[in-house]
Amino acid sequence: MKNSKLSRLLALSFSALPVVAYAQTNAPVTKNNHTEIAQELSRMQQRIQELEAVIREKESQGMTPEQERELNRLSVLADAQVDNNAAMGIKGLKISGYIDPTYIATRNQNRAGFQFLNSSTTPAGAPEFAFDNGAFGSAMLDFQKEMDSGTKFRLTLMPNRVGAGNTIDGKSIVHEASIWMPIKELDGTRLLAGQIPSWEGYEFLESYRNKLISHNLLFDLTIPASFTGFGVEKALTPKYTIKTMLANVNASKKPNGEKSPALVFRADYFDYAQEFTYFALVGMVGKLTNYRAAANPDGSKQLNPISGLAYDARDALVTTLELEGGYTRGDWSFAGQVSIGAQKHAAITADAVTGNLRDSRWWGASGTIGYKLTPQLEGLVRLDYFNNKKNGGGTYGGWNFPDSRTGLGPDPSGNQEFGTNRSEITFGLRYNYNLNTMFKLEYRYDKASLPVFLNVHNNRYVRDNQMLGAAMILSF
Repeated sequence: MKNSKLSRLLALSFSALPVVAYAQTNAPVTKNNHTEIAQELSRMQQRIQELEAVIREKESQGMTPEQERELNRLSVLADAQVDNNAAMGIKGLKISGYIDPTYIATRNQNRAGFQFLNSSTTPAGAPEFAFDNGAFGSAMLDFQKEMDSGTKFRLTLMPNRVGAGNTIDGKSIVHEASIWMPIKELDGTRLLAGQIPSWEGYEFLESYRNKLISHNLLFDLTIPASFTGFGVEKALTPKYTIKTMLANVNASKKPNGEKSPALVFRADYFDYAQEFTYFALVGMVGKLTNYRAAANPDGSKQLNPISGLAYDARDALVTTLELEGGYTRGDWSFAGQVSIGAQKHAAITADAVTGNLRDSRWWGASGTIGYKLTPQLEGLVRLDYFNNKKNGGGTYGGWNFPDSRTGLGPDPSGNQEFGTNRSEITFGLRYNYNLNTMFKLEYRYDKASLPVFLNVHNNRYVRDNQMLGAAMILSF
């Protein structure tokens, strides 16, 4: 047998070692069969090492019939395992996930304790999302599969917490169910389809990817949960990527009478020359549910108090635009965003003369600075400002009513024309214990320009709130 053939067979045998060991049993790995697998793996490694030594010593000679039969046996076994992996769907499959038990103490809620897998809705089914009950205390299991064609499938499950599906209907555990398919003969272009988590904002929803425990004000109040539809992603150059979708926003199905999807887009620039730099322009234009004009909780129509007529509860136009970016060099990291947006007829306060609904409008900025105190320990500071004064305040997606927990809307006993402006500062520490385990600690101070926070301890409205959080995140 020629040396080139021997080398190819030997390389194939080496590559097959892990999967061959796994293939020795169809039962789940236990302590008993794990020992058998390890022994078989050890024997195969020893045998291949012996064959490799023979090849080095006898490069100008052919192998003995016995050696050739042994190498052929290993080659056939490796080929069979490759076919078996493909048949079982293991090839190209990646499974990952995380959990993040979290401790939260918040002054105005008069509450301190652990939060983990608690429902994001009240017993009556109403959303219970707030900066102190946000995208933490959750669990995630992620399945990704890449086919030989390059098409990728992804299914991400987040039970009982604020995944995209749970935000839509308060029940679904599906955070993402998507297809990413290369388009033939168009290099760097992929078709997107399914339910995809929002790609707006410089902070990530997942705890193991987000530097702090809580999220910034723009993330909580202005960023949608998901896009459901079709789109395209295109890598223009190694540094520039764009993607866009026609999609339902925060809805798995349009209600009767609604026909207009939203257009969402994101353009990214990445530069790794100076360690890491990125900028992104993100936007959305389309009609979304106007909760301000929707039915009352009892199902009755909301009426104009002046005219007595029902409000037009059809989807109302939303426009948002955001510029975000990040920079990392050495021990320092910087990231942030500025955003602006509006929704027609969605402001908290209606016109005092006519009773007609008015537009909600907002703008804001958020920034986070990090510094590595040690290779494992990072200190963090985040500062946010959110301007929401116009027409009593409000944004979209359900934030169209006063919220005494998050601090949104006009002074309950003051002028209803003006909503509150919000700010917050957070100090945090993040410690990477090992590759899979992370600990976080943060102190957060929220401030409002009006007394809109309800202190449940004394039932008084105040202008600020304090929160302390700690979390342990295990990811794999």
